[in-house]
Amino acid sequence: MIRGDISRNTLLALISKACTFPHLAETHAQLIRNGYQHDLATVTKLTQKLFDVGATRHARALFFSVPKPDIFLFNVLIKGFSFSPDASSISFYTHLLKNTTLSPDNFTYAFAISASPDDNLGMCLHAHAVVDGFDSNLFVASALVDLYCKFSRVAYARKVFDKMPDRDTVLWNTMITGLVRNCCYDDSVQVFKDMVAQGVRLDSTTVATVLPAVAEMQEVKVGMGIQCLALKLGFHFDDYVLTGLISVFSKCEDVDTARLLFGMIRKPDLVSYNALISGFSCNGETECAVKYFRELLVSGQRVSSSTMVGLIPVSSPFGHLHLACCIQGFCVKSGTILQPSVSTALTTIYSRLNEIDLARQLFDESSEKTVAAWNAMISGYAQSGLTEMAISLFQEMMTTEFTPNPVTITSILSACAQLGALSFGKSVHQLIKSKNLEQNIYVSTALIDMYAKCGNISEASQLFDLTSEKNTVTWNTMIFGYGLHGYGDEALKLFNEMLHLGFQPSSVTFLSVLYACSHAGLVREGDEIFHAMVNKYRIEPLAEHYACMVDILGRAGQLEKALEFIRKMPVEPGPAVWGTLLGACMIHKDTNLARVASERLFELDPGNVGYYVLLSNIYSVERNFPKAASVREAVKKRNLSKTPGCTLIEVNGTPHVFVCGDRSHSQTTSIYAKLEELTGKMREMGYQSETVTALHDVEEEEKELMFNVHSEKLAIAFGLITTEPGTEIRIIKNLRVCLDCHAATKFISKITERVIVVRDANRFHHFKDGICSCGDYW
Repeated sequence: MIRGDISRNTLLALISKACTFPHLAETHAQLIRNGYQHDLATVTKLTQKLFDVGATRHARALFFSVPKPDIFLFNVLIKGFSFSPDASSISFYTHLLKNTTLSPDNFTYAFAISASPDDNLGMCLHAHAVVDGFDSNLFVASALVDLYCKFSRVAYARKVFDKMPDRDTVLWNTMITGLVRNCCYDDSVQVFKDMVAQGVRLDSTTVATVLPAVAEMQEVKVGMGIQCLALKLGFHFDDYVLTGLISVFSKCEDVDTARLLFGMIRKPDLVSYNALISGFSCNGETECAVKYFRELLVSGQRVSSSTMVGLIPVSSPFGHLHLACCIQGFCVKSGTILQPSVSTALTTIYSRLNEIDLARQLFDESSEKTVAAWNAMISGYAQSGLTEMAISLFQEMMTTEFTPNPVTITSILSACAQLGALSFGKSVHQLIKSKNLEQNIYVSTALIDMYAKCGNISEASQLFDLTSEKNTVTWNTMIFGYGLHGYGDEALKLFNEMLHLGFQPSSVTFLSVLYACSHAGLVREGDEIFHAMVNKYRIEPLAEHYACMVDILGRAGQLEKALEFIRKMPVEPGPAVWGTLLGACMIHKDTNLARVASERLFELDPGNVGYYVLLSNIYSVERNFPKAASVREAVKKRNLSKTPGCTLIEVNGTPHVFVCGDRSHSQTTSIYAKLEELTGKMREMGYQSETVTALHDVEEEEKELMFNVHSEKLAIAFGLITTEPGTEIRIIKNLRVCLDCHAATKFISKITERVIVVRDANRFHHFKDGICSCGDYW
């Protein structure tokens, strides 16, 4: 072969020094001119360099100009195209198998597996590697672990990892990274601990990789242990390690240490700034977050979407609407608003600030919606009480290519629970089964909550028993569910079982069990639990705990004890406590104590019309109509308006809402005819309308008419004419069910031989054979 004046070594040196495509093109020309166009070492080096500068088309053309490429050149092509969106790498792998006599080596398999566009193809490559004897190769194993973790096949990744006879630092790091990426934080920390215990050499990547898991777990002691280990091994002052430690201490609410660590970084980069800004923001120190954000801008570094997401005070949004709007303006100018993570964070903060229209506008204008964006908007609607909008948006999501994840499911189940949409909740349950999400602890807990709040406590209990993994929230949910339905003994039994199994009760646990005691008349038990909470578990009671204790005593008729309890409270009693006492005064018709409670309430919460209504009703019960009238007159003078009562009933998956005296329904004539028929039968059985709390200046006959058309009676009548005989009727009332409707529903359940389940503002009532589950104690 005739060659020019330039040697191979010179050409290789020119290729190594070239950093742009024009330089490489000139070198390629020299390569041809000097007769090295088929020299595999030179061509391989040039091909590799073409990939480095992004000239993939020219790299492909160069490859096909070589008559007999070797395995090294194939490997360069497979690796080079691994970052391509198409399946070029796999095509070259297939070309290698079908059109040459060459055998793939460990690098071939590692590069091809890394380039695999899906897990199924990755499994095929895994099988090929096993057949060719490369299943124990460290390079191939690391690629397989990375592949399986990338596609959330964590169990497969773990099998590959566990079966390796020898494991190097890279493989351990890959396994830890994959577990963190899949939110398996406990497992990733455990693998790290195993690595240390087995004496495997750690590097700075190992430490930096595991720290995000520690941060998410908020395990400050583990973080400090890793920090000590990093100091011992000489990695502590590595920038990536310091950044990871900043995240750990920030997430563990130690921002002072995070700030100190940040000061140890000689030249903080964008990632370090992001960690500190996010740390201050998530700890409610918004001013400090803004300060460091400004410092970052002054340093001349270009902010990223992660910077903006960390700056947005999602965890402590209240009082920061102006800041959120300013951040949005900056994001629009900088172009980061186009990043889904940024628009989703802004959607979330607007939702939490109850600026739901701004949130929806952002969501609608987002050019690239993600599952997280759908979740933020659905959750925003659910948390704002706009449950029908949440369900509607979820249904719209189901028509897209997006698949709901556990966050979506828990949000929509929350909406179903609020609305009492049992039929829709059941359809979501079917979706959960089809997606195999039942084992997710958050999904299973949300399901239990949905069934309990939609009136099906037996289904909730069954699901609870079948749930293999439970946390404190799961136990709290079931205990609260029992309390909601008046099953105080079951709630107490579950609470004791929870303690026996070693679960640590939270403030919410005690609130749930005290609530159950109050609705079941368990005075002694409630008193013991409250004192155990304070003295044994050292949990400081909130206003809700105190209100529950007042409710327990008040409902049982121990009003003086309730007042004494209030006066001995170590904190100033608020509206919740005095309001509970006023409600107990209504039950037991104690005007004197009612006056004491109402005077405090009118001072503490003068705009709440409910307290005026309660006091007026108490006076009406005692036939003190002038006093009742004066209270109502005060309401008129203050321009206060009572929340109108409404009742929802779901029939064949369609919700129907009734208000008092409603005649807007398409079946109004049949509804009122049914109600009149029932009233006649009820009177024959001894029913008399409870009209004592009605306006005193209305004739008795007119009072009866007012009560006969209460929304819950209309809903029950509608349920009776639209459902099959013998089926259960479920209704939801937005206010506390009145004395008259409670009595009437008992008669209706006996006459129609139906079970009628009523959810009011306080609890569930199960009516059957003329008896209510509450035992007239509500």
